[in-house]
Amino acid sequence: MKKNRERFCNREREFVYKFKVGSQCLELRVPLRFPVQENASHLHGRLMLLHSLPCFIEKDLKEALTQFIEEESLSDYDRDAEASLAAVKSGEVDLHQLASTWAKAYAETTLEHARPEEPSWDEDFADVYHDLIHSPASETLLNLEHNYFVSISELIGERDVELKKLRERQGIEMEKVMQELGKSLTDQDVNSLAAQHFESQQDLENKWSNELKQSTAIQKQEYQEWVIKLHQDLKNPNNSSLSEEIKVQPSQFRESVEAIGRIYEEQRKLEESFTIHLGAQLKTMHNLRLLRADMLDFCKHKRNHRSGVKLHRLQTALSLYSTSLCGLVLLVDNRINSYSGIKRDFATVCQECTDFHFPRIEEQLEVVQQVVLYARTQRRSKLKESLDSGNQNGGNDDKTKNAERNYLNVLPGEFYITRHSNLSEIHVAFHLCVDDHVKSGNITARDPAIMGLRNILKVCCTHDITTISIPLLLVHDMSEEMTIPWCLRRAELVFKCVKGFMMEMASWDGGISRTVQFLVPQSISEEMFYQLSNMLPQIFRVSSTLTLTSKH
Repeated sequence: MKKNRERFCNREREFVYKFKVGSQCLELRVPLRFPVQENASHLHGRLMLLHSLPCFIEKDLKEALTQFIEEESLSDYDRDAEASLAAVKSGEVDLHQLASTWAKAYAETTLEHARPEEPSWDEDFADVYHDLIHSPASETLLNLEHNYFVSISELIGERDVELKKLRERQGIEMEKVMQELGKSLTDQDVNSLAAQHFESQQDLENKWSNELKQSTAIQKQEYQEWVIKLHQDLKNPNNSSLSEEIKVQPSQFRESVEAIGRIYEEQRKLEESFTIHLGAQLKTMHNLRLLRADMLDFCKHKRNHRSGVKLHRLQTALSLYSTSLCGLVLLVDNRINSYSGIKRDFATVCQECTDFHFPRIEEQLEVVQQVVLYARTQRRSKLKESLDSGNQNGGNDDKTKNAERNYLNVLPGEFYITRHSNLSEIHVAFHLCVDDHVKSGNITARDPAIMGLRNILKVCCTHDITTISIPLLLVHDMSEEMTIPWCLRRAELVFKCVKGFMMEMASWDGGISRTVQFLVPQSISEEMFYQLSNMLPQIFRVSSTLTLTSKH
């Protein structure tokens, strides 16, 4: 049947329209390829404009063109149907296979015949966890998560010690070999030893990586099974062991509130908070915070004080399956991996605690790579079609070669998202791709990094992310070229752009109150920090307080 359909498709017919202008009889001939993909009204308008046809035939031409397309299309459908029936009668098409195909298509597209969707394990577990974390069992959940965290931390500590001992031993061996270089040993011997050292490090790292992966998988399975069982026991009020099951040992997490406060203050040494109102008529209140802190401080667990860990995790756990998610922006290079820079540091933090709800960071990055590969393939095919359809100059050829060279990389301004339930204060990480151009002092509001921030804020509006942390200077670390004027210009640009994007939010989400945290590197001076703090209320409209006094 496909062959018959192909035979009737892409056939060219000539549309003929005769009309009179005064005493002259004119004829319009237009070749049309069927099936006609273009709207008849649009085609009619193009014909009127292209051939400068008189306006008094406009209505009649449109009716004739529409009738011609309908009649010819209907005749094509009739011939296609006759050819299909002939193929069935002749035995060319299997009748039973055709009937099963029709039945399957009808069942899949008709709601009354569709099978009800079966709830997935992830959805069931999410509902159960949400119920438990908002119940008296929440403390037990956090205690169990912390015990798992301590177990993985100890395993990572053992790994680091073993790797450190191996590197020290290899360093001593290499020093001895270098002392004998040129005497009894050659460069080839040094290269051979270096290769052996590298292979030994790789084997040890792979061994520990597999052990960590296996441990986290076991923890995740045990945790999920325990959560399901606890939820079932909570439904049974006659269960006598329930009180013991959710009982918390107070001595395990006993810590003074003053100590917790000191940790919090030590971590956030410099911080300023503002309340602003944005909008022309219907104003929306937002919270802004300016902090001098490391971006990964929002991800790391506090190992030294267990109660601090538990309290820090509580709010994040309560809002995991809610409409008040927290996210942060990480500035990364164009490679989708976790091998270097802040990407490696972030992946290390993610590995310190098992994620009981989402896939591991490595698995999520693999999915992102597959999506990027598919997107690049589609864009490449469309670009190739556009290049083949017309004459292109050498500059476009260079652009095509550059795109093929960076086939698996993301472009500046693009970002990918990872989800997490095992980090201290965030649920979502936006990995925004930037290049070395952000270190220059001449970027504008149309720079890819700035437009990437706009798209990130739009995703926040559409996916219930109400708190977002942004690197104010679009860098994570300071360098020599980042002078005070450079910092002031960059902060002013980001403040003004984010303000404009937040005003756009009102049309995106209807005006929901949000919290935006601007982070500056820890190496920045206090003087610079307070200059930025003074700049913020000048750009945003900060709410002022009123003091009411009574008249005597």
